[in-house]
Amino acid sequence: MKNLLALILTLAVSACATLEKPTPVPSPVVPPQAIPAIPVVPPIPVAPPLQSVGWEALAGWQDEDLSAAWDAFRQSCVALQKQPAWQAPCAATMEISSSNNAALREFFEQYFTPYQATQPDGGSEGLVTGYYEPLLNGSRTPSKRYRHPLYGLPDDLLIVDLSSVYPELKNLRLRGRLDGRRVVPYYNRAEIDNGIAPLKGKELYWVDDAVELFFLQIQGSGKVALPGGETVRVGYADQNGHPYKSIGKALVERGDLPLEKASMQGIKDWGKQNPEKLPDLLNLNASYVFFRDLPNNLPGPLGALGVPLTAGRSIAIDPRHIPLGAPVFLSTTWPNSAKPLNRLMLAQDTGGAIRGVVRADFFWGFGKEAGKQAGSMKQSGKMWVLLPKGFTLPQNGAAGL
Repeated sequence: MKNLLALILTLAVSACATLEKPTPVPSPVVPPQAIPAIPVVPPIPVAPPLQSVGWEALAGWQDEDLSAAWDAFRQSCVALQKQPAWQAPCAATMEISSSNNAALREFFEQYFTPYQATQPDGGSEGLVTGYYEPLLNGSRTPSKRYRHPLYGLPDDLLIVDLSSVYPELKNLRLRGRLDGRRVVPYYNRAEIDNGIAPLKGKELYWVDDAVELFFLQIQGSGKVALPGGETVRVGYADQNGHPYKSIGKALVERGDLPLEKASMQGIKDWGKQNPEKLPDLLNLNASYVFFRDLPNNLPGPLGALGVPLTAGRSIAIDPRHIPLGAPVFLSTTWPNSAKPLNRLMLAQDTGGAIRGVVRADFFWGFGKEAGKQAGSMKQSGKMWVLLPKGFTLPQNGAAGL
């Protein structure tokens, strides 16, 4: 019996030893892989929009007939003369003869410092286009012929100005309308043309051509020939706040028009050939301009500065970068030509399509010939802004007076 118990005990101990778990072997430790460092790309420096230069940098300055720009400069002084930086040069204009070109050059070099307009990437060239004052056929009353309304300022158009609280909004054109207690975007071009906007009774005139009316809005001012021989002048009153979009660029991108024909005349010709597609094309540009009557005795249309524009001497600029009213020496070429066009201009106007530092719209004047030049002008150019000595440039690069 004892032997039997001993045998059972021995087998039990043996079984327990068999069932013991083996000691785990630790896995080899894999050292963590080093994560490659992400290269730090330094920010691309943004060039100051206006950089001081010497007068010798202005291509063609010594050969320019400054007397041709003198009256336009004095028009700028009408608007600027009460501002401290402009008081001395504007007062000095009374003592100088406009026919003495040498004296005029000495005047500008004595009172002004030239600044080259520079793109953010440091480039000095930009786009120079043209505009003009067109003549439309119209009537004070609608008819089968005169069926396209030229609208005055709507009663429900709101000007939203929050710049005192949000300075970054200073140069934005914010327009809207009330929808209950909410301010919402104003009606776009399609909504206005389709009669959704409450503009009944705001028709100043009725014209006979929708495309001519569209381009009148792009030009910003023009004349309307009425039955009986009367001609009236209209000018920019305000805009619906929607951004401008180029329909010429849209036609090129869609393959409907080659780039070399994407001019004002080319777009008009396309519209005549594709009347069924024309409304949709025009509506791509949601921006819409409203007008006001101007006196017929003005020497030219009123620009954004509030003074009459001078044909061949006024330009539209982006006022975020170029001070409105300032002289600008422009170096470009004649439309569709390599012939140099170096000229002292005055920054007396703005435009919805004029955006950027080195960007100008050259005012050619009134009529068909001016329209021909304006419609074909799409040149490269350089700009030098002349600012009174002691003029303080804003630190953020935005222009201001």
